[in-house]
Amino acid sequence: MRLYEGDISTFRADVLSNKISDKLVDSYKSYYSKLPVHSEIRSWNNSLRALNDAIAYTGLNDNMIALEYELPYSSRRIDCLFFGKGEDNKENAVIVELKQWEDAKELDIEGNFETVETYTGGSIREVPHPSSQIEKYTLNLKDSVVVLQEEPKIELYSCSYCHNYIKKEGKGLFSDRYKELLKDYPIFTKNDIEQLSKYLKNKLQRGDGFKVFNRFSESEIAPSKKLAEHFRGVIKENKEVFHLIDDQLAAYNTIVDRARRSNRLEKKSVIIIKGGPGTGKSVIAINTVQKLLSEGIKVYHATGSKAFTESIRKLVGSRAAILFKYFNTFSKTKSNEINVLIMDEAHRIRKSSNNRYTKKEERSEKPQIEELIDVAKVSVFFIDDDQVVRPDEIGSVSLIKDTAKKFDAEVFEYQLETQFRCNGSNGYMEWVDNTLGIKETANKTLTKNEKVEFKIFENPKDLYNAIMDKNTKNHPARMVAGFCWKWSDTKSDGTLNEDVIVGDFKMTWEAKNESRKLAPGIPKAMYWAIDPNGVSQCGSIYTIQGFEFDYVGVIFGKDLVYDPIGKIWLGKPENSADSSAKRAKGDFIKYAKNAYRVLLTRGMKGCYVHFMDKNTENFFKSKISNEEGLF
Repeated sequence: MRLYEGDISTFRADVLSNKISDKLVDSYKSYYSKLPVHSEIRSWNNSLRALNDAIAYTGLNDNMIALEYELPYSSRRIDCLFFGKGEDNKENAVIVELKQWEDAKELDIEGNFETVETYTGGSIREVPHPSSQIEKYTLNLKDSVVVLQEEPKIELYSCSYCHNYIKKEGKGLFSDRYKELLKDYPIFTKNDIEQLSKYLKNKLQRGDGFKVFNRFSESEIAPSKKLAEHFRGVIKENKEVFHLIDDQLAAYNTIVDRARRSNRLEKKSVIIIKGGPGTGKSVIAINTVQKLLSEGIKVYHATGSKAFTESIRKLVGSRAAILFKYFNTFSKTKSNEINVLIMDEAHRIRKSSNNRYTKKEERSEKPQIEELIDVAKVSVFFIDDDQVVRPDEIGSVSLIKDTAKKFDAEVFEYQLETQFRCNGSNGYMEWVDNTLGIKETANKTLTKNEKVEFKIFENPKDLYNAIMDKNTKNHPARMVAGFCWKWSDTKSDGTLNEDVIVGDFKMTWEAKNESRKLAPGIPKAMYWAIDPNGVSQCGSIYTIQGFEFDYVGVIFGKDLVYDPIGKIWLGKPENSADSSAKRAKGDFIKYAKNAYRVLLTRGMKGCYVHFMDKNTENFFKSKISNEEGLF
């Protein structure tokens, strides 16, 4: 997706006639069903005028330009892409990232070669160095767009234009610590308009931009890498699979910096990284584990999910499996014994580490959150407050902050916005939140512009068949359901009971964790998400959290229904088989909403749904644009 495309002459005319920002606003409104913020419109006006001045020096005319190009599988947009042939007659694309910055300074972070501090968004912020930002954008495109990978390929070049910035050798953006980045990803500043023009002319002077643009825009998008692949690649093969960008980088660099200083700092560090489904929390977590391991820093990764933890252990292999723990395994660990403890899915932290198997003499009165902060010099919490789905899971940002105060810890807080799931659609995520009444957002109606294939099926059999058709080895799909049916024990012959029943449709839940003997073809519960045979069982909220698939099929039960007369959501605990959530009484509806929010946001490419309650189905349909194929 791009908000603007055209030849150089048309672009120049639109800038000179002051139409360029109006066209971008119209495209933005049409695509996102809302208006851009005023600061973004001002940025378009200011930066595109400066870019137009640089183009005037080049004499280019037979070239194409695309503005606000959305990265594949992400909600981030590249400011500008040029297309044409270079002086060697090779086909080229050139990224130009535009910045209005007037000043920037390097940060006092050990080994930081990627971020700077500057005034943007109304305050002083830590943000990626422009060369680091475009490096990640470049790698993202090369990983995703086939025509940039396979011969005859389009060569991709990248630069930044900081048109208000005055260059000072060895300082700010041009500090020696960034010199390696600047070699491959140059920055042109206020006084570099002629140099920028020469750079563009060298890459684009032979024109034929329309042909190059068409090859690029019509190229196949390579399959996205799944989190499972990422775990295997980063830890087992010791290589980076995903490249962190923008808001991810600032959080990552702070973790690494605090880790490196952990033995010298007097105070503990508590780092809170907030983000909704698909914002890359687990990707940052695993990148960080690999990085700290490579530097010999003592680090552990912990979660509160058996399925998530055991799947990671299986993927990374036996040698690395020891690094992946549970929240309740640190009750006997000494204070500050660990340099860095990374807690993924921190909303699943419980009141205490005691469970039904804990011996009386080993039970602790200490809250689990205090244990976790106490054992580490640096505690990192990846959290989404709206993913709490049972009352005994109490992890929240406020709980972490309050506990950090008790330890007099230094607190760092980050918010992730960039979307990598649901085809990078923030709009789809916000639509789910708005429709379920979790929070009010601007995305009240779902359109095909959101890039997520959302389909409603009248018959659960058709839903199941559609998911089976989508499921392949490299593009997994799964069936999931609200917890509305009992979960039977495994039969004596190792087979499973068909507990999930909707009319004449029947399906088994995934196996229970305690199931010891399972018939051939039935994976253990903890491997349901990563075992290809998992597509034959219906997953629950407790096995799917933390995972993603290409497509997810959801059976939306009658434990949460919409009342069209009162125009409110109603929780129906009598239709639930989740004993934990039912004990919540007045909070049952909150946990039910959060559970369906999780289920509806597990798909990278699509979400297929069958609603058992007709009023609920009709309500969802009323929130979908009347476009063919959505239901």
